[in-house]
Amino acid sequence: MARRSIGQEQFGFAGRERAVSSLDALVSLIDWNQVAELLDPLYPATKGEPASPPLAMFRALLLSIWYDLSDVKLAEALDDRASFRRFCGFSANEATPERTAFVRFRKLLVAHQLDRALFEAVTMQLKSKVVTVKTGTLVDATIIASASEEDDDARWVKYKGKRAVHGFKAHVGADADTALVEQISITSANINDGKAGPEALPENPSEVFADSAYRGNHFRDAVLAKGGVPRIVATGMWGRDEAETLRKLHAWNQPIHRVRGRIEKIFGTWKRCYGLRQMRWRGLPKAAAQVHLTAIAYNLKRTMNILAV
Repeated sequence: MARRSIGQEQFGFAGRERAVSSLDALVSLIDWNQVAELLDPLYPATKGEPASPPLAMFRALLLSIWYDLSDVKLAEALDDRASFRRFCGFSANEATPERTAFVRFRKLLVAHQLDRALFEAVTMQLKSKVVTVKTGTLVDATIIASASEEDDDARWVKYKGKRAVHGFKAHVGADADTALVEQISITSANINDGKAGPEALPENPSEVFADSAYRGNHFRDAVLAKGGVPRIVATGMWGRDEAETLRKLHAWNQPIHRVRGRIEKIFGTWKRCYGLRQMRWRGLPKAAAQVHLTAIAYNLKRTMNILAV
């Protein structure tokens, strides 16, 4: 399988200064060789055609998330924008991948089930840069609409006061201090938060902050089994004096609400900025790949912002 050799600059006009981009800082943020090793089995080209390096294709997918681009718009932007070319490793004058190359690469990514491995490899490197002492974990879930109501892996779900949604649910565990996403589980939308919550718990979670949907022994026992301390919103308490009981309930819930509210900013960024308002492709494996890629893109930008401060 022949791969193209990219990044070889050709003759150009001298004296032209290169504009600085935040993408240049992202290139040096982690050791990309670990990512390249995971991607090495992939060959995103038709038979007999030299393929672009998988790492370049993976970085291009990150660009599509950060800038909320379709495959067509990504191909156009990569052909036109110098900062995009540098981030992916293409020189100023060489051809960049067409739309169909991204489709093939994404299918290979799902077929080889590499999305979770890539998320874990990148997140491990990022955590080593910004997480010093683990003090807590935020656990919550968000519903993401399916690409089509004909998606057999998605399910309908409806909460009181909101319209019904046909889609999937991303169960997320994030560091309470840095807001880096550490663990993800993707299910159909009708799966109960407390039932799927244990899959979103990282190792050694410390204090675990979650809303009342995570009440019950199933989630609580999973937290304790990993050495964590459950901090779950209560809906009621027993007591003879109503005013005193309500005061205790508020005193218990208020600190939890204050901390766990940080995870809503993660979901807000995913949906408002990174295009995760709706799945782009059908099926649970492809939905999981989209969520994992979005989490990788989010963690990279989040870490860069933390280090800048």
